[in-house]
Amino acid sequence: MTLDYLIIGAGPAGLQLAALLEADGRRDYLVLEGADIPGAFFASYPRHRQLISINKPHTGSDDPELNLRLDWNSLLSDDPALRFTTYTERYFPDAEVMVRYLADFATRTGVKVRYDARVTSVSKVDGVFEVRAGETFRARRLIVATGVSRPYLPEIPGLELAEQYADMSVDPRDYLDQRVLIIGKGNSAFETADNLMETTTLIHLAGPSSIRMAWRTHYVGHLRAVNNNFLDTYQLKSANAILDGTVRRITRDADGYTVTFAFSRADEVTKELRYDRVLACTGFAFDSSIFDDSCRPALAIRDRFPAQTPGWESVNVPDLFFAGTITQERDFKRSTSGFIHGFRYGVRALHRILECRYGETPWPAEKLDANPAAIADAIVARVNRTSALWQQFGVLGDVITVDGPDARYHDEVPVEYFTQTGLRTADHDYGHAFVVTLEYGPEHDQVDPFDITVSRVAQDVVGQAHDAAYLHPVVRHHRAGQVVATHHLAENLENRWDRTEVHVAPLAAFLDRCLRRVED
Repeated sequence: MTLDYLIIGAGPAGLQLAALLEADGRRDYLVLEGADIPGAFFASYPRHRQLISINKPHTGSDDPELNLRLDWNSLLSDDPALRFTTYTERYFPDAEVMVRYLADFATRTGVKVRYDARVTSVSKVDGVFEVRAGETFRARRLIVATGVSRPYLPEIPGLELAEQYADMSVDPRDYLDQRVLIIGKGNSAFETADNLMETTTLIHLAGPSSIRMAWRTHYVGHLRAVNNNFLDTYQLKSANAILDGTVRRITRDADGYTVTFAFSRADEVTKELRYDRVLACTGFAFDSSIFDDSCRPALAIRDRFPAQTPGWESVNVPDLFFAGTITQERDFKRSTSGFIHGFRYGVRALHRILECRYGETPWPAEKLDANPAAIADAIVARVNRTSALWQQFGVLGDVITVDGPDARYHDEVPVEYFTQTGLRTADHDYGHAFVVTLEYGPEHDQVDPFDITVSRVAQDVVGQAHDAAYLHPVVRHHRAGQVVATHHLAENLENRWDRTEVHVAPLAAFLDRCLRRVED
């Protein structure tokens, strides 16, 4: 039997896509999972067991769509029992709760998963994928949702001597009175340092890049405040330190480690430092070793992720798609595709892309009258409620296509996919379109949100909305493949963009000007 779709990996992304296919009921599919449970990654990671994905059950709203803005762990489902917020009230939950939640999601949605089916090889013969996992499975389309399962190891001589994040002890007593070097400056490095501060003699964190704070960049993969206690111990001179520069070499003898370090901001240039332990917390990468030469995907970003088109297809292997955290290759360190609260919407968009391409099914849309008031009302209603555009800022957009007196409103379209591919619509040959996104302002990551001496654009000021740093709606008019006009809605503290004089009327006036230009 040749399946329509074969999914590798029963983590959050694989389960999300499988649930959409199961609910749709029109395609043959199967998920292959190497472990005996879904979401096995979370049985081991993060090593210190605290998730840094927000969970907020108490929002003051009973709107499930709006509440997903503050729920970073749930997968998309119409079943209210499958809201992660019903599982715990912890703001940063324990990873074991995620393991239980994903098992329940798989059971309640009835997805087809083959467990203990670890994939050992993938080939492509006569346009069909052949996947070996004990037995051979065949599929016309393959979706890889395996996450980043391989440790990413920088090219440092002697790094193999270090203890890896995946294997190191997480018991602080095992580091009693020891000098510890942690290689890495991300969340895994800082969570490790935070865990060891009470028992070690000193801790150094080392890496060539600057530390970037998530609260400033709005990229949640940068250092989160929940993990940055170590910064206090450094800046307040409490024995610990952050080393900016490059580890040149690691050697080991009977008494410990010698690390040759080249400083990037200090006069001594290079120095040999002694440690009792060296821990490598350098992140993870996509493992492409299962693919043979007939379908090995090209890689990108220091070979950490598969290179992808705007529709999450391999750039060099047709019909090979990707889902989940590995899709962050498309918006690396700019948005949220590397995280559940981002890629759950990306997976839903991928399902629609697959149906458009292989099922000849138009992108879901609602009909509108193509007049400024109707379109403005539809946009305002959506931006005040949508969780997808809120979480996938600048990546997903709503697209309103216009054909004479008729318009169609399409939810959650990948913006780059639309600009390169367009939309297949039912009985609607559109001539131009409006694309609605939520975006932060220009150079938003250069603004210190806690510096009260830095002036900001006042909220609800219409004429200055384009300079606003905070998240706000942006509407762009596309015509003949080009953006010909742009309108920013004024930012608002409560994220309500529905004031008539401030938001609705200026938007309707912009739409009216655009529609009149097309008519002329």
